[in-house]
Amino acid sequence: MTMTLGVSPQQFPQEAPAKVQLALPRKGTRWAGKARSGPRSKSAASGFPGPMDRRRFLASSGLLAFTIAKPQWVWASQAASTIKLGLIGCGGRGNWIADLFRQHGGYQFIAVADYFPDRALNTGKRLGLPEDKCFSTLSGYKRLLDAKPDAVVIESPPYFHPDQTWDAVEAGCHAFVAKPIAVDVPGCQRFLQAGQRATQKKLCVLVDFQTRANPLYQECVQRVRQGDIGPIVSAEAVYYTGSTWGGPVELKDPETRMRLWGRDRILSGDIITEQNIHALDVATWFLDRDPIRAYGACTRRGRQDPAAASDLLCHDAFCCVFLFPDDIPLSFSSKQYGTGIEDIGCWVFGPRGTAETHYFGQVLIRGEKSYKGGKLGNLYTEGAVANIAAFHQAITQGNFQNPTVAPSVRSNLTTILGRTAAYRKAEVSWDQMLQAAEKFEFPLDQLKS
Repeated sequence: MTMTLGVSPQQFPQEAPAKVQLALPRKGTRWAGKARSGPRSKSAASGFPGPMDRRRFLASSGLLAFTIAKPQWVWASQAASTIKLGLIGCGGRGNWIADLFRQHGGYQFIAVADYFPDRALNTGKRLGLPEDKCFSTLSGYKRLLDAKPDAVVIESPPYFHPDQTWDAVEAGCHAFVAKPIAVDVPGCQRFLQAGQRATQKKLCVLVDFQTRANPLYQECVQRVRQGDIGPIVSAEAVYYTGSTWGGPVELKDPETRMRLWGRDRILSGDIITEQNIHALDVATWFLDRDPIRAYGACTRRGRQDPAAASDLLCHDAFCCVFLFPDDIPLSFSSKQYGTGIEDIGCWVFGPRGTAETHYFGQVLIRGEKSYKGGKLGNLYTEGAVANIAAFHQAITQGNFQNPTVAPSVRSNLTTILGRTAAYRKAEVSWDQMLQAAEKFEFPLDQLKS
């Protein structure tokens, strides 16, 4: 894998992605109300790897350290020791995934944290925790870390993921982190540094992309990498879904924005980063290189929201074209409004075949070397279950390569490149994006510390 975020490509070797060398972040975080900063450099790109065996493929894809067991024995794989957990973020997904961690059998929640006291207390009650282990306000997660969990599950708004991950690692905790890992370039830098720091401290950081934990996706990507469709000519990715987060909203104050963070452009990173990253992560997994440039457009016309003129709201649709090395174009389209088509899909085209993946459907290759693949069940749950099992296995077996970090940063930066180009309605290069290092700002000083 080649990814350049303030480092040379040699610092991301294929066989050992955890040996990333980065300068440690400077003092000052979002929690302190100060700008973050990180190293910058120009991008480089490498060619596609040649044919490889499964072990080399898994290593270069960031999967070797987290090779996933088949679902039928996921819950049965329980270590003698129980991992003490803290949950950061007690919204809908936080509660949902907490139940999956409990079903695994190898975890025990000892504390929860959320900005809002009602959410923290309600989740704590569900998990059987005393009120003094249910923390709130912006600093609540820090008091959770003081409770000395072995690991944390980070399900807060994406704006906070980089600092919460860094602080968890500094506190000696493993971290299971929801996508996206950041909303801006400085956040991606900080998260990448947190992953490298975790490896130094013999800690595990796992990013919860369900597709990367799925054997059908893994096999399909491997076959494309080994040349089954020939050299990649072009690719396409889509994320089509209906309206989320209810009807019209008014983001009238910071606390309302925190409760409705999925509609807030700053807290979520907009739909291309918060949701659409699922599709673009699969595309960059296949292509395995940084994009060179992108151009695009976006709109807020879909939901017909009276507050659509507000620059605080997420957009409803994005269309982008990314150009990768060797003049490989990737077309991307998304929507988050209305009814009708629902798909998270990716197509990779070569002279001898086409690879096709659908989050809610088939994964296959059509062509000279066809791959029947299969139809996915409930990947949303099954992928999370597999990642929860892999996280437990990595911790208990002492595997701290943290191979999910670098690929997650690459796909996150790809969404930011597309977002920047769409906002400007102009072509933007990867180098320009990194050098600008634009930072999203939220009025934290107006929230309870």
